[in-house]
Formats: sequence, C-alpha cells, structure tokens
Amino acid sequence: MAKRVAVIRGDGIGPEVVDAALKVLEAMDVDLEFIHCAAGYALWKERGLQITSETLETLKSSDAILKGPTITPVGPASYRSVAVTIRQALNLYANVRPVKFREGVPAIHRQVDLVIVRENTEGLYAGEEAYMGNSAISTRIITRKASERIAKFAFELAKKQKRRKVTAVHKANILKATDGLFLEACREVAKNYPEIAFEDLLVDAAAMRLVMRPQELDVIVTTNMFGDILSDEAAGLVGGVGVAPSANIGERNAMFEPVHGAAPDIAGLGIANPTAMLLSASMMLDYLNMREKAKKLEKAVENVLRDRKKTTPDIGGKAKTMEMVEAIIDELEAL
Repeated sequence: MAKRVAVIRGDGIGPEVVDAALKVLEAMDVDLEFIHCAAGYALWKERGLQITSETLETLKSSDAILKGPTITPVGPASYRSVAVTIRQALNLYANVRPVKFREGVPAIHRQVDLVIVRENTEGLYAGEEAYMGNSAISTRIITRKASERIAKFAFELAKKQKRRKVTAVHKANILKATDGLFLEACREVAKNYPEIAFEDLLVDAAAMRLVMRPQELDVIVTTNMFGDILSDEAAGLVGGVGVAPSANIGERNAMFEPVHGAAPDIAGLGIANPTAMLLSASMMLDYLNMREKAKKLEKAVENVLRDRKKTTPDIGGKAKTMEMVEAIIDELEAL
C-alpha cells in the first residue's frame, strides 16, 4: 500500500525545489501517494491565514510531510511561521539537522560529519510573546519532560547511527533555572547510555568549536533557539544552507524540509539549489523504511555534487535547477 505524503510547495523558490524533489521521487518509482496542501504567504494574502485547519488534518493523517520553505514576514502584524505552527500542532518535538562535508561543494571545513538535534516545541523560539505598554515580553519555558525526551532522542540517534559522542549545548551558567533544568535532564539521560561519551558545552564555546574544531563534535543536543542558530552556522562550514536538509519528528508524524529559506530574490530564475530538498526527501524515505531507496538518492546527489558539471551557481556551478535534477536522475539510473 502506498505511503501518503502531504506536500507543501511553499513560497519563493519553494515550488521549484519541491517540484524538483517530486520529479526525482517519481523517477525512482517509489510507492508514494502525494497529497498537495496549501500553506504560506500566498495563502495568507488570499485568505488571511497561513495554514488551514483542513491542511492540518491532512498533515496529521499522512505518513510523512514534504515541505518547501515558506515566507514569514517580519513584524507584529504578520503571522506565526508555518513551520512552527506545524511543529506545535503535530508535536514534532525533534528537529534533526545533519551537517556533512560533501565532495565538490566549496567548504570552509572538510572534516565535518555531525548532527544537531534541537528541541522543537519549547523555549524562546516557541513564540510565546506579548506587549505590555511600551515593553515586549517573551516567555522561555523549559520542561523536564521535553528535555528528557529530546536527550533520549539524541542518544538513540547516536546509537542507531553508531556515533561516538553526544554534546549538550546550553547556557546554564547564566540561565540557571531554564538551561540548568535542561542540562540536568541531559546528564540524567546520559547515565542510561554508558557506551556513548557525553559532554556539555556553553553555547558560546560550542559556536567557537564549530568554527575551529568541528571534527570534535558528533551529535549536538540543545534547546530550540540555540539549535536554530548553531545549525545555520554549521551549514556555513560545508557550503551553506542550500545543501542542508532537516527533519522534524514526533511520535506519530514527521515533516521534512530544507534548512534554507524561500529566497524570493531568486524565485523564478531557475537557479535554486535542489540539494537540501533532495537530501530532505532522502531522510523522508529512510523514515518511511525505504532505506535502500534513501541511500541510493543520497548517493546520486553526492555523485553529481562531486562531478561539479551540473551544479547550481550558489556552490560554484553554472547549471539550472532542472539541469541538476536531470543529472541526478541519470545518476540514479546508472546506480
């Protein structure tokens, strides 16, 4: 029976990279049924809301979600991010962002192969904000339950991927209550995984180590906003967000999306890099227990990146989006 995949094409370059991923998946002859859903800036302009209740119900009933980047305008008159809305509604508590050097991509560091596991439902990034007169207040809630859950997820991921170490990143020396609780939960969970090394780092020290000695990091587990910032920094080491995939995973649902944004300045030019979207699709196939297909897709993308003849301008090539896609499809057929 075909797996049901809800598809959100998104805004800006979103439709271009999502269509690229769908074209590759269809060429792979995977047993998937795609259900298209509306969400994002275009929907907001048309109907005054960024996502409908009908879309949320479709997402909840799907086996997986493939989402393109969406626009979130700045300012209080705007709406809550589509991604954050979905994460909260479906309780997608674990944000997983692998960061890996791939041959052929111009990079600052070559010795990078790590995963950032970010708590997705709490903290400042959850958007609990309010105005009080001439002041604005943001509430940072950290719970033991969510902290233990994300720590366990990180250790289980390390175990599954045969990784050697988990690093908890925090600011418990200053944020003694919230990050203190997070760190305490991570330390307690670590006791259940004696075969995996554990350390903790202050977030500023972690940011510096990412730049100077990224090879020392393996699995990072951290709170919501720290994870968002550090994962973009880490992506910058290996070629930028155009090659950075991600997954948002919960108990019953999972959403896969590129780390990069909607990039409206290049929308319609046909030069958007499909790599992050395709690698996100590979992560989705793995989640759906289509592991051989997932590995094959990742290998095909890596081969085209290594060859460099059909890559997009952001990573030093001259190819259009669909030229790169065709090269990846050719590579899939050759594997």
